[in-house]
Amino acid sequence: GTDVALLMGMMRVIVEEGLIDSEFITERCENFNVFKESLKSFDLTTVEKITSVPQDKIAEAARLYATHKPSTILYAMGITQHSHGTDNVMATANLAMLTGNIGKPATGVNPLRGQNNVQGACDLGALPNVYPGYQAVTDPKIKAKFEAAWGTSLSPNPGLAITEMIELAGTKLKAVYLMGENPALSEPDAGHAQEVLARLEFLVVQDIFLSETAKLADVVLPAASFAEKDGTFTNT
Repeated sequence: GTDVALLMGMMRVIVEEGLIDSEFITERCENFNVFKESLKSFDLTTVEKITSVPQDKIAEAARLYATHKPSTILYAMGITQHSHGTDNVMATANLAMLTGNIGKPATGVNPLRGQNNVQGACDLGALPNVYPGYQAVTDPKIKAKFEAAWGTSLSPNPGLAITEMIELAGTKLKAVYLMGENPALSEPDAGHAQEVLARLEFLVVQDIFLSETAKLADVVLPAASFAEKDGTFTNT
């Protein structure tokens, strides 16, 4: 994708035309001069060649976003589920901070999550580096609080993200138990994911569908759909 180039081009216009929120940047941001220097590689002629978006449209979009406040950014999986996904999210965050469209009503960077209740799962700690409520596993006080609540000892180290598991599959990672995930299809490099999953000594998949990943499993376990169990959904 060429999303990063497009967003950098928009930010260059915003900086050159003085449409930034200087007060917000001074109070809330770091390394602005370094960021500003990085924009030099993204003149609109270059960005147009990369993206095929006309220069006047790039400039128009930049001005619309920067001058019609409050402005908000909403994105779905189209900019995240490929190899440049992380860079795209960082670029949208930079665009919002550059114009001060953060932390106020009707502003911000708002992801429209791709699966049902993925927001709720993350809120409840289904992430490798946080407990429920996005409380860091590396914080000793937070760790002690959850150890007391759950009556067990907990590791002070973050777990592995899916992409890290894929890289370690078949080497340091010998066995995987997957529930409701389909990395053989959803990973940025699906072919690579399928190849490394096949190297595992033991793969268990629990799902309501015989997914692409389930077809690679040694054991497939049934699961209950949302309509067959109690619980909550958190809207994006």
